Amino acid sequence: MSQPEQHLRNHARLVPLFHFALFALIAGNFFHAARTLLPLTQDSFWRMVVAAALGLMMWYVRAFPLAAQDRVIRLEERLRLAELEPELAVQAGRITSAQWTALRFADDGEFVELVRRVLDGQLKSPGEIKRAIVHWRADHQRV
Repeated sequence: MSQPEQHLRNHARLVPLFHFALFALIAGNFFHAARTLLPLTQDSFWRMVVAAALGLMMWYVRAFPLAAQDRVIRLEERLRLAELEPELAVQAGRITSAQWTALRFADDGEFVELVRRVLDGQLKSPGEIKRAIVHWRADHQRV
């Protein structure tokens, strides 16, 4: 089964049960616990503690894998740059993780030029980099 073509408008990965349903349930639980906190009792206190813990857990369940994924993307793209343009790879340390994650969508034909533009300060934000990509390289394996 082939994946749909990826581009700027459809590259974000949303998992409806996680991003919408779970978020709504945890937020609803938090607001219910906050609403019933007073009068402060042992039960109302622990409901609030558990609601806060669930909110923090949801945040970190997403944040930790993304941080690991960003490290892998940075490594992959630095290796790709070293293979395509070794002389430019010595400056790779000046590119931020957010810029690398945006550059990963550029195909090999425009990757090196986009890296040059990032290093020259012409492209700074991930959004600017993604908008500059003409030939999109799909990434269907992200978390």
